[in-house]
Amino acid sequence: MDRILITGGNGNLGRLVAEKFEARGTRVISFDLSGTEGEHSAARDMIVLGDIRDTTLLADVIANHRPDAILHLASLLSGSSEADPARAWEVNATASVNLMRLSAERGIGPFVFASTLATYGPDLPDPLPHDAPQWPENIYGATKVAVERMGVYLKSKLAFDFRCLRFPMVLSPFAPTGAVTAYPSHAFRAAIETGHFTFPVSPDTGASNLFLDDVVTSLVNITLANRERLQEPAYNLHAYTVTAAQIAELLSARVQGFNASFNPNPVADSLIRRWPNAQDTTPARRDWDWSPEFDFAASAEALLDRISAEASKGIE
Repeated sequence: MDRILITGGNGNLGRLVAEKFEARGTRVISFDLSGTEGEHSAARDMIVLGDIRDTTLLADVIANHRPDAILHLASLLSGSSEADPARAWEVNATASVNLMRLSAERGIGPFVFASTLATYGPDLPDPLPHDAPQWPENIYGATKVAVERMGVYLKSKLAFDFRCLRFPMVLSPFAPTGAVTAYPSHAFRAAIETGHFTFPVSPDTGASNLFLDDVVTSLVNITLANRERLQEPAYNLHAYTVTAAQIAELLSARVQGFNASFNPNPVADSLIRRWPNAQDTTPARRDWDWSPEFDFAASAEALLDRISAEASKGIE
């Protein structure tokens, strides 16, 4: 693969994926909002600044740079989507569909779309089957389902090379501070920075998880996967299940002086408890040899090391 367009390419996830591709010799065109070109952007083959809703700009980028593949990461997250559903539909659904149509018209593929466990509703079988019905209860999940359905439609009608990954909760040093459901990541940062964390869920509340590095690797690998082997348009990913109590226990053992408390937010706790603790990843393992490298212990070690390194730099 000679060249790839990554939308949301200047973000924390986008730049890590870009670095992986560049290490393989692939040139990266990063498309992202103005103001994102600062410290998180390494030297890219090309950085294009603009709004993902600007279809004319996207058409020009594709025509001028002729990418072999597109990795679509640009999206409003769940909190921002719920605050402005109309904008969420424009950014997450309409803009994504327009980008897919441009890709299909110009024969670009694969087109890789980052989706989410939020495309499912609550109270599902556990572990979650890969073909479980998708009836999300929030606008974020609804926009993602809409894009998935359009991708499958274009795949069937135009042989569009659509590929989708659905991610569970991600343990990451870059978790949005306002996302209550990102409490596992927040707990690790708080352990290093303040020595205390109040969990917004009950001690026995757990959920399907994946470490950031496995997210990055999975996006690269699905993009490079042999099209002939792929039997599904979308794949669910899962590495491990961890409860709030297990996180608190590990942090207490690893971070001197850390203490945890629990003050369950009824809405958040109920929401997460109704999510599946695991997902069936058999199709991903079968079709493109998916296998997570990080279990919870390895994820915790890596995350603590990175947050500690950040804190040390801040002191210096």
